[in-house]
Amino acid sequence: MKIAVLTDSSAYLTKEQQEKYQIDVLPIPIIWGKKVYHDLVDIGYEEFYQKLNTAKELPTTSQPSIGDLKQKIDEYVAAGYTDVIVITLSSGISSYFSTVQSVAAEEDRIKVHPFDSKITCAGEADYAMLAGRLIEAGADIDLIMHDLKDLQKTMDVRFMVDDLSHLKRTGRLSNAASFVGTLFKIKPILSMDVQNEGKISAIAKERQYKRAYRHVQNDFDNLTKNLSYKIQDTIFDSLDPEKKQAWLDDYRAKFPKYKFDTSIIGPVVGVHVGQGTMSMIWCRDLDTYFDENGRPIEGIESKVVEDPA
Repeated sequence: MKIAVLTDSSAYLTKEQQEKYQIDVLPIPIIWGKKVYHDLVDIGYEEFYQKLNTAKELPTTSQPSIGDLKQKIDEYVAAGYTDVIVITLSSGISSYFSTVQSVAAEEDRIKVHPFDSKITCAGEADYAMLAGRLIEAGADIDLIMHDLKDLQKTMDVRFMVDDLSHLKRTGRLSNAASFVGTLFKIKPILSMDVQNEGKISAIAKERQYKRAYRHVQNDFDNLTKNLSYKIQDTIFDSLDPEKKQAWLDDYRAKFPKYKFDTSIIGPVVGVHVGQGTMSMIWCRDLDTYFDENGRPIEGIESKVVEDPA
């Protein structure tokens, strides 16, 4: 058995992470007027937000090319792979997962295992890295797919946007109508129903940034303090490094037993949330899927996150 891991660019894995865990990435196209950019290939992180702030015409996104997906599968077949796990951004905000399912149904040279992350950015990256680590540790495909589904049960997210206009414009906010006329001087707090449809919804709104920040931190505390397993958390931003560092410092001071890391909201997700968005995704610590000798642990069954949001 030889297993590959393929995800898309909205996971925002670093080059080091891709190489360390042997993860392949397909870029997502961004359509901007008559030009097509590929996420972090021919448009960079800072360049994108600078352009977004000055452009009169705003961008939209597509999904990875089916031709690129099939070409990658051809490469896996030629290299002798028996299985490929394709981890996609949430089906609640993209049709890419259904595309992968269609390709998987037609493919008989290699087993294609579609996995709907029901999230994006750092959460999607966590799945890909767990799969890569399990493959390296010798896990079979059944255990890997089991652990990915288990990790999903433990995952949750909060993010704050400066306004909802981008999400409303691109149709990615499931309850946009309920916020009509309330955008002025509002700090919306959003989440995704990772254990259900993977859609984005605004779950609360505050008048001030500090109140919104406290709201997110209280949610995080309440949803994690009684868990029976260790958790890890990633704080990530759409080009607001000072605020990201402030979040990181504060969370590490207040929650010293938790593991914190950072990432970014890159161009293709930035199309939908705009600059100034702050986010955090947490889940079961990936290390806990392995024993002290680095061997995969069989039969892990985590409690499902019960998020009233």
